[in-house]
Amino acid sequence: MALCAVALLTATAVGCGGAGGLQSAGPTPSAVGPARLWPELPPAKNDTQDDLAEAKPEVVPGIEVPDGDLHRVDALAVVQAEVRAHPDEASGQDAMPSEIAARILACEGKAGDKGCPVLSAYYRDLTGSGKDELIVGIDLGNRDDFGIGIRAYTQDDGRLVRIMSTTQPVISAELAGRDLILRSPAPFAGYELRDVWSWDGTARSMLPTRMEIVKAPGPSATPQRSAAPSPAESAGPTLSATPAATASPGATP
Repeated sequence: MALCAVALLTATAVGCGGAGGLQSAGPTPSAVGPARLWPELPPAKNDTQDDLAEAKPEVVPGIEVPDGDLHRVDALAVVQAEVRAHPDEASGQDAMPSEIAARILACEGKAGDKGCPVLSAYYRDLTGSGKDELIVGIDLGNRDDFGIGIRAYTQDDGRLVRIMSTTQPVISAELAGRDLILRSPAPFAGYELRDVWSWDGTARSMLPTRMEIVKAPGPSATPQRSAAPSPAESAGPTLSATPAATASPGATP
């Protein structure tokens, strides 16, 4: 026993007490810290505060949230109200082709109806408040050039507040936990862009908190399409959910 104790303390023994005893893992490699290049150069200034102005929450005019329940809000009426409030927008968070804006205003029925650019609505607690937010997609026509518009809304004392608006070509949009993950084509073959949008309590908005360039999945890695959902669960082709966090339009996951 004394010999085993000495071997344990010095960590030089190959074995102790037969099978199942301690064995040396060899020398531990030395840690190498990061080496800063060109330390004499002054750091660039962070002048991105103005860019966050477009990410500020915006109240949607004329839309009320009954009992604070976004499931009771008409998603089509929400987008129509924004189009009326921002006519002929050529840039910014409300920009869209004029013909798409006209088609939205002409839509009747509900979001997700055939021929209407406003896609089916999804619901998910994005802010951690315990209540669902509203997520809406807008088909802007040429998806390779314009992509789709994705907007998210929360409620504040009965008011509808937009907390996210982005427009980009999208391979897929996914909900994972409280994050919204957008996959887009990369400018070079074999890769794609992956943006993770998360709630920022300081900005009171959804922001792209992680942006990555990742290998595009090959044909063998393409997930298999599940069985077709019922008409009540169908949500259009652009918004899906991870298997661990299934999201169905019109229902809380």
